[in-house]
Amino acid sequence: MQYHLNGFRPGDPDRLPPDPEPWRDARHQDVPDSVDVLIAGCGPAGLCLAAQLARFAQVRTMIVEPKSGPMEKGQADGINLRSMEMFQAFGFAHKVKREALWINETTFWTPDPANPGAIHRVGRVQDVEDGLSEMPHVLLNQARVHDLYLDFMRQAPSRLTPDYGLRVADLTIAGGADDSHPVTVTLERTDPARAGQTHTVRARYVVGCDGARSAVRRAIGGTLHGDAAHQAWGVMDILAVTDFPDIRMKCIIRSGAGNILVLPREGGYLLRLYVELDKLDPAERVADRGLGVDDIIAQARRVFAPYEIQVKDVVWWSIYEIGHRLTDKFDDVPPGADPRWTPRVFIAGDACHTHSPKAGQGMNVSMGDTFNLGWKLISVLTGRSDPSLLHSYSHERRAAAQGLVEYDHAWSRIVSARDPDNTGDTMPAFQRQFIAGGRFTAGLTIDYQRSTLIGAKTHQDLAHGFEIGQRFHSAPVIRLADARPMSLGDVVQAGITWHVFAFAGADDTTLDPLCEALATDPASPLTLYRRPGDEADTLISLSAVLQGGFRDRSIMDVHPILRPAKGRFGLTDYEKVFCAELKSGQDIFDRRRIDRKLGCMVVVRPDQHVAHVLPLTSHRALGRFFAGVFTPA
Repeated sequence: MQYHLNGFRPGDPDRLPPDPEPWRDARHQDVPDSVDVLIAGCGPAGLCLAAQLARFAQVRTMIVEPKSGPMEKGQADGINLRSMEMFQAFGFAHKVKREALWINETTFWTPDPANPGAIHRVGRVQDVEDGLSEMPHVLLNQARVHDLYLDFMRQAPSRLTPDYGLRVADLTIAGGADDSHPVTVTLERTDPARAGQTHTVRARYVVGCDGARSAVRRAIGGTLHGDAAHQAWGVMDILAVTDFPDIRMKCIIRSGAGNILVLPREGGYLLRLYVELDKLDPAERVADRGLGVDDIIAQARRVFAPYEIQVKDVVWWSIYEIGHRLTDKFDDVPPGADPRWTPRVFIAGDACHTHSPKAGQGMNVSMGDTFNLGWKLISVLTGRSDPSLLHSYSHERRAAAQGLVEYDHAWSRIVSARDPDNTGDTMPAFQRQFIAGGRFTAGLTIDYQRSTLIGAKTHQDLAHGFEIGQRFHSAPVIRLADARPMSLGDVVQAGITWHVFAFAGADDTTLDPLCEALATDPASPLTLYRRPGDEADTLISLSAVLQGGFRDRSIMDVHPILRPAKGRFGLTDYEKVFCAELKSGQDIFDRRRIDRKLGCMVVVRPDQHVAHVLPLTSHRALGRFFAGVFTPA
């Protein structure tokens, strides 16, 4: 990271200077009359969005939560590769890697043919395919993830903190197109001392991250559609003593008594079990059975047989019914509405898709929703992009959620199948499904289709390993100026900045015409959208990646546009040029199959998805692409 740009600043560099003119009393004693963005819910989706907005103090943001304070334990735990890459954009992936439990292997257990009343191990696989990401698959309490987002918000210029004890009771949307704050939100107090008191807030935009029973979804006429598995499952975080040999492995157990998903947890001793309980009648609900934690423990003991498990302490538990549901709309735009209708209300996370926790995607996909939405809202609210940009949220994320619901439905059926399907050395179906779905559960199969934000695949052959529409698949590089080994994706930070990575062709001079054109052409997107006060890379950051090693090169030999002057002192940014990492055999040109003769440009969105691949000679095409994204300064 870079800091000291405008003068030496001691202390934690992650703690940014506060906004000198905060729009709201820091003590949050009063509910404001109006805001730019009101977020309902302090779950992973809501906090991911709030963290992005917190960096932009000019965006008046309020996040409300019915509970009295932050979450302390329970709920989701799985963090897939894609989410870890996203955490890197916020700067706290290293903390998660240090604290979390890494899932390296998954084992599979079924009834023993020689002793049907006992289970035995039938398979063991590497949990994550080699080369998918530089990040691991980890498990960490959802409450800790919340803490990391809250810390990020507290250190951002806005010093944003949630308003606890408030829930969205209702909202209405004004019909006038000229209304700057068209959404009127009724907030209701939930704390006992003021329960039932209401406040009215007018907002430019509202985002409902308020769960499966979302009041925001109901207010815009959204409905969850789908089905339920009519199967009760128990989940508990426990401290236990057992002779089960794979207790510190992720395990999927199918026995004659039922099924269990074993997830070891962070800290070395904590353990989570997802335990299959009773089958429910179609009209029955989990609460009708009166099931409790003792039922979960008893069933777990039956499934683990002949191994014993002694539960010493129950940290948290819950019983739920699996449902696979998807809402018909992710924003307030009615079907068949005028294309000029600008969405004002959005929903994200469980408010628009629900599924089982066994595939470990709930928290991950929820954060993916708002990581997609956040930079778009900021771009519109700061006048960088036309409000029509916001239509892309529903278009992109509903397709992603549909794929999740379909996958989870199939996965749940296979895991819950009663009849063991392995005979002899045949691999069980649930193991085959696990292997086949590895990239999906890693969060790496989302593929945004062509739009104003995703270019045509005309030149995809220049960089086969950077697939247009998919996430930017990082790789090791060496930063030229200081010889620092790093991952190229680390330069993509949460915010509104787009990145253009120029991969050199046969020699470094192949970059010169592009750099000169971007530096001097009046229509260059690097200058056309730059506002007074913007740094050279505020909106679009140009970086270069060179073939070959770094020791025979000098940073002073590259085009000046790759050494931009920044800040009030005009200091030189030396962190725009990289070389291939050759020592470990991980040359980015080979790993991402980049045309070594011609090179190319790879355009990356603020949410780390590849937007375009273009020849180095196509600076005018680059300009035409960005003309569909930004409004001129």
